[in-house]
This record gives sequence, structure tokens and C-alpha cells, in this order.
Amino acid sequence: MKQMTKFKDPFDVIVIGGGHAGVETALSSSALGCSVCLITMGVASIARMSCNPAVGGIAKGHLLSEIDALGGYMAVATDFSGVQFKILNKSKGPAVRAPRVLVDKRLYEKNVQSWVLKAKNVFLCEGEVSNILFSGERCSGVRLLSGETINSSAVVVTCGTFLRGMVHVGTKRSSAGRMGEEAASDLTASLVSLGFRVGRLKTGTPPRLKRSTINFSVINKTFGDASPSPTSFRTKSFSPPNRPSWVVNTNIKTHKIIEDNIDLSPMYSGQITAVGPRYCPSIEDKVFRFSDKPSHRIILEEEWSGSKQIYTGGFSTSLPSEIQLCALRTISGLERVEFYRPGYAIEYDFIPPSQLKSTLESKRCPGLFLAGQINGTSGYEEAAAQGLIAGINAAHSVFSRGPFNLRRDQAYIGVLIDDLITKDVDEPYRMFTARAEHRLSLRTTNSDRRLSHLGRAIGLLPESTYLEIMKRQKKIDGFLVGCDSGTTGSPGSSFISSNNHKPTHSKRAKQATKNGSVSAHILKDEAVTKLNYSLIKNELDAIIKYAPYIHRQEQLLSRILQNDRLCIPKNFEYFSCLSLSMEAREKLSIVLPETLGQASRVSGVTPSDIAALSVVLGKA
Repeated sequence: MKQMTKFKDPFDVIVIGGGHAGVETALSSSALGCSVCLITMGVASIARMSCNPAVGGIAKGHLLSEIDALGGYMAVATDFSGVQFKILNKSKGPAVRAPRVLVDKRLYEKNVQSWVLKAKNVFLCEGEVSNILFSGERCSGVRLLSGETINSSAVVVTCGTFLRGMVHVGTKRSSAGRMGEEAASDLTASLVSLGFRVGRLKTGTPPRLKRSTINFSVINKTFGDASPSPTSFRTKSFSPPNRPSWVVNTNIKTHKIIEDNIDLSPMYSGQITAVGPRYCPSIEDKVFRFSDKPSHRIILEEEWSGSKQIYTGGFSTSLPSEIQLCALRTISGLERVEFYRPGYAIEYDFIPPSQLKSTLESKRCPGLFLAGQINGTSGYEEAAAQGLIAGINAAHSVFSRGPFNLRRDQAYIGVLIDDLITKDVDEPYRMFTARAEHRLSLRTTNSDRRLSHLGRAIGLLPESTYLEIMKRQKKIDGFLVGCDSGTTGSPGSSFISSNNHKPTHSKRAKQATKNGSVSAHILKDEAVTKLNYSLIKNELDAIIKYAPYIHRQEQLLSRILQNDRLCIPKNFEYFSCLSLSMEAREKLSIVLPETLGQASRVSGVTPSDIAALSVVLGKA
């Protein structure tokens, strides 16, 4: 283990925190040639899945596939440790279908930790950071609580829920970053001293139940897909298990217990003042806000192979532990259930992300980057996506390379970061397909087509992997060319690059998808493997189905890109621009957008404000 005891030499990049954001940051910066010091409060907790034992989901699965296409690690680890694979939204269009994978938590963590330990340029340090250090105007390292100083050219903060974390169970509360782990107490003060605005958010996690106390004989099982596909384009061998989950439902008795004791919940008693996630409500919120519903579904999931504890998805709560237990025992199959650990809520500090550039670098502190839950997001996938982008840009800043950005029309990652830096984050941000206006083009089946050339150009995606992806794309393009020309679309058909390909919408192509000739054409090609067949078939279907709609979308996109290319001077005086509304002047002065496009997406800024601003910028 490459743990550091002395800090004689400066590092290129320091990463604070070893969660999903921190891991992707450290590995990407290292792969790009940086020496990296990963500082964690516990080496054994690196890549820990502190909440649900699953990766992916609606829109989250899109982020997962994009991380993979750029050369990140999350999808590879997911395929390695997955025990139940499922495609969600199968009854809907291909643009909103996404993978959701139940994983073996311990296997996932072990796999990721092995990559971190094997990375030749990543060094581990157990400790707590108390201060961010500066030399002149640029971030130059950190000071630990122990007093030791570590120097670097860039620092990436990825501390999750650990910044002044406070755990709540009923009226009891204690300082912690997660249950049983210490909170980071001093770093917030350091960030405030640098001029950062700080907010407070809340999240929660459900109880863990003793497996031996559950009567599984009366509970319905649910499984993953019978013929699953991997989440990573790089996965070669794939024959995962298909382990069950179990479905139970709350009832009127459950709800009565919760209603009678809701004043004991910290969220309702006023003990917690921070805002929680709107789209992942606690069981208290479900019962209170949806009082007309007689029941709510609860999913019981095994946290790792042979685990003696069971995760209760859908029952996040911070009620007193005895009330939690009493409510659960009203559910069929759980009449004698006992806890390994009760559910709890956690409050933590976050940095409103409008203070960051699109590279996730601080606008006021060069060389300092922030990624993950510290930016107000929730979820493993959102954190990992930010970690990847921050890691790339931290490395680029070290080597004086240009910024790496993804636009909203290029990737869900682009949507995620643009939303964070231009909109008010007043509750934990979660990605949804509805947030992406270009979602017809941003499918899990074409993430490799959209982004692999960027991953290769950066230096994260191996050349061999890129060439395999291009072979698959050549077969897709060959079929489309063949349809348009009336030929069979043989493997020798001319290749159309992913950068200039205009999807066909000919009647011949549409007919081919209906009569099965798409499948027949792919299957007769001996070079197409079983794994490639699924990828090629699904993407061909999506391209042909969405082609006319995407064509219209592209016509509108050119206007949007014009605004995104028009830069706003760093020290632009919004209050001197009297043609802007007062609200626009106030919001833009706080957010400090980098481009006119970003300015147009700031809440409270109207189209007339943007028209006025564009005139002023045009004269500058």
C-alpha cells in the first residue's frame, strides 16, 4: 500500500476524499500523467457505497455509460460486481431506457480499491484536511489537522457528506460523516475564509435489517433481465448471476404509526432545517405528502453476497429507532424483524456550485476544484461524473492545457454541470432525463459514439478500446449507408465518422427495422459477437426511429451554440448595464457566467435580458 508518511516532494494534484468522485478524480489525473495524493479519513472506506447497493437507474444509467465512454472506471467496476442487471423503461422509447444494476457492495469496493492501489502515480494518505493553502493567487496545497503540509499544483475537494456532518435518529444527533465515521470539522471554515458561500443540505438512508429475522416465504421475489447486457463498452466476458430482490408494501397500520409519531422526526420537529432531496423522499414524507395512497412499495436488497443484512429501499427515515422498528413490523414478512442499524438523516455543508466554472474549478481560487456532493448533488453516478471532469481539468491546469468541457447537446454530464453552475441549487440535485432538452440524441446506446473520440483525444481511453468501438460504429454506418443506397450495407461500406454522421430516416431503413432485416444483416456478420449484437441492434433501431426529430433539433442547436461561444469578460460590470432587469443584474453578478449561453440559463434571467446583454457584448 502506497501510504505516505513524509511529504517532501510536491504533488501535481491533491484529492480530498476517497468516495466515488474522489476515485474518478484520482484515477483520471493519474492516467493523464499527474502525481496524485489521495487524502482520506479511512483507506478502507475508499469507494464505499454508503446508501443503496445499486448503480445506474433512469438518467443515472446515462451518466454511467458516458463516464465509461470517456475512460472512467465506474461502469467497469459495476459489471465486475453486478449481481442483478435490469434495463428500466423498456416500455418507453430507447432514449429514456437505462441500466440499473444491483451490485455486491464489498466486491465493488474491493475492485475499485485495487485499481487505486495499483495506479503507479496515486499515493494514499490517511488524515483530515483542515486548510486549503495558497501561494500568491493560486492554490498550492493543504494542511492536515495533524499540522503536516502537503504541497501541490492543484487541489480537488470531494468530501461528500463529511463537511460538518450531523447524523439524526429521532431526537438523538451526533457529529459524523456517515454512521460510525467522523465528520470533517475544520475544512468549511477554510473555504469560508477564501470567500465561498456555504449552504446546508440533508439526505438520509434506510434501516439495515437482520436477514435471519425476515420471513422470505411470504414475500414476492423479483429478478433482473434474463439476458442482460453489460454497462461498460469495455466488458469482454459477461455471465453475471441473477440474484433476487424482494418486494413488500407498507399498509394503513404502517402509515398510522408514522403519522402518530411524525413530530418525533427531526424533519418535522424542526431539529433539521436543511432541505432534503425532493425525488427521494423519506417514508415520513411519503405518508404525509401522499396521504391518499394506501401503501408504498419497499424493495429488500442483499448488500453483498452472503450478507446477513438487508437494505430496505424506499424506507429512508430518521424517526426514533423504536418507531422505525414498530412500523416495519406491520409489514407482511417483517413481523419479527430486527435491525442491524436504524435509518438516519444526515445534514452537511455544501458549496453552492454557481461559484464554479464549467471545468469545476473555483472562479475565485485558481487551482482549486470541487466535485461530488459538496456541489449539492446526490447519487454515486452524479458524483463520479463530476470527479472525472474535475480530474481531467485538474491535470490540464497542471500541464497548462486548455479546459475540457462537455456541452448540453453532447452529454448528460454536460447537462449536469451546466445546471449546477447556472441554476440555484437549494435541494440535493438529481439527474433526470427530463432535464436534458437533447435527450433523443443522448442515449445510453450511443455514448461511445458521442464521446469515445474525446476520451481517446484526452488520453484516458486506450487506443485498442477506441478501435473496437470504431469497428462497431462502422458496422452501424455501413448498414445505414446500405439502406439509403439500396444495397445490403456490407462490412465494406464506406465509414461515416461519428462527428459528421447524419442519421438516415429513409423509408427503406424504417422498413428494415420492421421486417427483421436489421437483425438478419447483423447476425450474418461473423465478426459480430453476442455482446456486440445487442449494442448494434439497439442503436440502429434508435437512430432510425429518432432521425427526423433529431434533424429538427440540430437546426435549433446552431443558434444555441452561437450564444455558448460568446464569452463574457471575467470582470464584466452587470450593475452598470442598465438595460438589464434588476433581478438579472443581481443574479448574474452572483453567478458570473462564462458565456452568454450560460447567462441565458441562469434562473431569473429573461430572453429580453439576454437580448440586451448580447447587444452590449457585441459592442465590447
